[in-house]
This record gives sequence, C-alpha cells and structure tokens, in this order.
Amino acid sequence: MSIQWFPGHMHLTRKAIGERVKEIDVVIEMLDARLPGSSANPLMAELTSGRPTLKVLNKQDMADPVRTALWLEHYNAQPNTRAIALDASDTAPARALIDACFALAPKRGGMVKPMRVLICGIPNVGKSTLINTLKGKRAAKTGDEAGVTRTESRIALADDFYLYDTPGMLWPRIVVPESGFNLAASGAVGKNAYDEEEVAYELLAHLKEHYPALMEARYKFGLTPEALLQTPEDTLLEHIGRQRGALASGGRINTQKAAELVIADFRSLHLGRITLETPEQFGRWLKAGLKADADRAARKNKLREEGHIRPERKPKVDQRKAPRKSR
Repeated sequence: MSIQWFPGHMHLTRKAIGERVKEIDVVIEMLDARLPGSSANPLMAELTSGRPTLKVLNKQDMADPVRTALWLEHYNAQPNTRAIALDASDTAPARALIDACFALAPKRGGMVKPMRVLICGIPNVGKSTLINTLKGKRAAKTGDEAGVTRTESRIALADDFYLYDTPGMLWPRIVVPESGFNLAASGAVGKNAYDEEEVAYELLAHLKEHYPALMEARYKFGLTPEALLQTPEDTLLEHIGRQRGALASGGRINTQKAAELVIADFRSLHLGRITLETPEQFGRWLKAGLKADADRAARKNKLREEGHIRPERKPKVDQRKAPRKSR
C-alpha cells in the first residue's frame, strides 16, 4: 500500500514558505521524535534556500531516549544545523530554542535587526502547542488531528523575535514506503489516506522486532521474544482484538477495530516510549526508495519513447485578450 496525502491547502503552504523565506533568518523544522527521518520534509532544503536550520525533535517524552540521542547526533553533524529535543508542553526546554536561534544567527537581535524565524513541520507534529507554550497563552489553534492550522500567522515572542507559523505540510509524493506507514501511525496524514489494518500490521512488525517487552507488557501474548518474532502480524492482531473486546457478531474478531486500538495505543503512549526508526535504518530506506523511484521514472520514460504512453501535452495559451466579465 502506498500512502500519499497532499490536500490543496498544502500547495498554498509550499508557495507561502517559498515567499516568506526570503526575509527569514532561521528556519525551525519541527520533527516527531518518534520518526525523525520520516517527519523531515525533503522539500525544506529546497524551499528554505540554505538558511540556518534548527531541528526540533518534539514529543521526546513519547520517544525512545536512546534513539533520540542517535538522531540528535545525526542532525548536529550536519552543516549550518542544530538539533534539540523537547516536549512542547514543557516551558523550560521550549525556551531553549530561542537561544539556539540566536546561536545560528548571532548577528540578529535588537530592535534594528529583530530575529525573524519561520517554524514549519508536518501536520500534527505539535507546532501550535509549542507556540502556545512559548507565548504563554493560546496564540495558535491546536488539535489531535492532521491539518488544524490552515493559514500563516506572525507571533511576537519578544520585542526583537518574530515567529512565523505555517500550516503543516507534507510533500507531494512519499517515495519511502516505510515513511508512509510511520507518518500514518503518528497521525500526520488524514484518515482517508491509509488503511488502518495495513498500518497496524507494519507497526506490529516493528514492535515485535525492536520492542517485544513493551508488546508483552501491554497485550499479554505469553510468548518469548523469539516466539513473538516468529508469530505473523495477523495472528497478533487477532489476539489483541480478542483481548480488548474488539468483537463482531458471532464472536468474530473485528480486525478493523483491533487495528485502531493498536494505533491508538502507540499514539497515546500506552505501549511505552517507542521510536520507529534509527538514522541507519532510515538511510537504508531512503536509498532504496530513491532507487525505486528512479527506476519507475526510467520505465515510464521508456514506455513514452516507445509510444505506449502519450507525451504530456502543454496547455495551449490563448494570446487573445479575454473578454471582460460583466458585473
């Protein structure tokens, strides 16, 4: 299953970021600490024109601390980039990003040269919660679903520090299949863009390999880590459905409901602190995804050259002056 979600307002966001960044000093990209690679927008490097970047691994309290440390090391090794981890609802760590921005742009500050910061990230990553924490009041609308913020807004965090908030944005095509599943599991894509059972299967496959103790503690399979690893995901999901009362008529397992329960357990921390990827894992996924995407494009071009696919036709431009609409 390929997961894609790029509604119309995201096209407008992409355009708005491209325009706004011309007058920006630092870009804050908020990432989900549970999936730092998958939640990093590959368009941002292009859109932000090489501006100093602060990577904020948000929701660190929900992520595996060992893996969070690996990701911080990974991002802090990149040029013109700093990375910090925080929980957006905790005031003290959140203030650290202001100092980090001044460290990235030390010549900014004061009334003559106020710091201008663009904050962006995928949907439901916690931007609005962070902004409200920094501001000390409800400056931005929040919600536990993708796509709550729809328009850009400017927020003054200090007399010489302006923060431009943008709507959450994904990218037009997700070429890393694992990223699609991880984004769906985190709640970053709309519900109509994925199948809950497929996402639950992928989530269970990761958990039984990397977090068997957390799975056993939550679902009481009665299996050793070795036996759990050998058990098919559909069998595990049926057990969870039976244990949690996700039953249909006749005592059958409602796998749809069971899948929703697994995803909800991950999102609500009931399974424990989990990170779905390491820098090394994501690097392999990205390499394979880019290769598959290049192969797909090559096949498509070959079919077009052989005449099996019609060449894309450019729309005709009518040079005549359009008639004026009557009022």
